[in-house]
Amino acid sequence: MDDGDEEIGRTAAAMAPLTALLDWLAGRGLEIVLIILGSVLVARFITWVGRRITDRIDARSTGGDVLVRSEAAKHRHSLTQVITWALIVLVYAVSVFYVLDRLGVPVTGLVAPATVLGVGLGFGAQRIVGDVLAGFFLIAERQYGFGDVVSIAVVGGGDPADGTVEDVTLRVTRLRSADGEVVTVPNGQIVKVVNLSRDWARAVVDVPVPTTADVNRVNEVLREVNRQAFADDDLRRLLLDEPSVMGVESIDLDQVNVRVVARTLPGRQFEVGRDLRARIVFAFARAGLNLTPGPEPAPAPAPAPAPTPTRQGAQK
Repeated sequence: MDDGDEEIGRTAAAMAPLTALLDWLAGRGLEIVLIILGSVLVARFITWVGRRITDRIDARSTGGDVLVRSEAAKHRHSLTQVITWALIVLVYAVSVFYVLDRLGVPVTGLVAPATVLGVGLGFGAQRIVGDVLAGFFLIAERQYGFGDVVSIAVVGGGDPADGTVEDVTLRVTRLRSADGEVVTVPNGQIVKVVNLSRDWARAVVDVPVPTTADVNRVNEVLREVNRQAFADDDLRRLLLDEPSVMGVESIDLDQVNVRVVARTLPGRQFEVGRDLRARIVFAFARAGLNLTPGPEPAPAPAPAPAPTPTRQGAQK
C-alpha cells in the first residue's frame, strides 16, 4: 500500500507542472488570448469603419469621381485616415498593457526602465518622431489631401516624387505615379510640395511654328480651336472658361512658340492639354499650316572658274 501511495505521489508530482500550466491557460492564459483576439477584432472594426467613412466622403464629394473633389472632402478623407491609424495604435497599446498585467508584470515597476529605454529610443527614433510631427502639420495645414496630384521634393535633392496621393498618415505619404508605381515618402523628408490640384489648374500648350509662318493666321486658327473646344460638352465640363491664346512665348533660330492656356478643374489639366494638342494638329492640317520648320534651302552652287589660256594657245 505504501508503494502504491509513493507511486501516486511521484505521478502527481510529475504532473504538477502540466496541471499548473493547464490551470493557468484556463485562467489568465485564456484572458490573454481573448485580449489579443479582441484587440485584433477591434482594430479591424476600426479599419472597416474608416473605409466606410472615406467611401461615403468620396461618393458625396463629386459623384464618385476621386480625381476631382472639394478641398474640404480631401481634408476629411486624410483626417479620417489619420484618426483610424491613431486609434489602431491606441488599441494595441492598451492591449499590451493588459497582457502585461495578466502576466503578473508590475507595470509601475516598468516606469524607470521604460524611461531609460525611451531616452535611448529617442536618439534612435528621432527620424520617426520628426516624420510624425511633419505629418501632423501637413494635415493640419491642408497642404494636400487624398486624390491630389502633387510633386514632392525630398531632402538631398534628386528627382521629385510625382503622382496622385493615395494615402496620408502621420508618418508617410503614399503616391501613385503615372506609371502605376507606389511611391512612399516619409513626411519628415519632405522639403517642398507642389500641389497641382488646389482649387483649379492650368493646361499650358506651346505650339511650335516656323519663323516663316504668318503669326496672325496662326493665332486665328488657335482661337477657332479654343472656341470649338469650349463648345464641346465633354471638354467643357473640365474647363472653367474658354482657353485663350497668349501669343508668341519664345523665339528660336528656326521656330517660334505660340502659347495657349486653359483653366481647368483640379487634376484635369493633363487631359485637357492632350485634347487641345490633338485639335490643334487637325486644325493646322486643314488650314495648310506646318508645325515644323521646313527644310533649309540648298546653297547655290559656286560658279565654275573661267579656263585659263595655255601657252600653246597664246602662241597660236
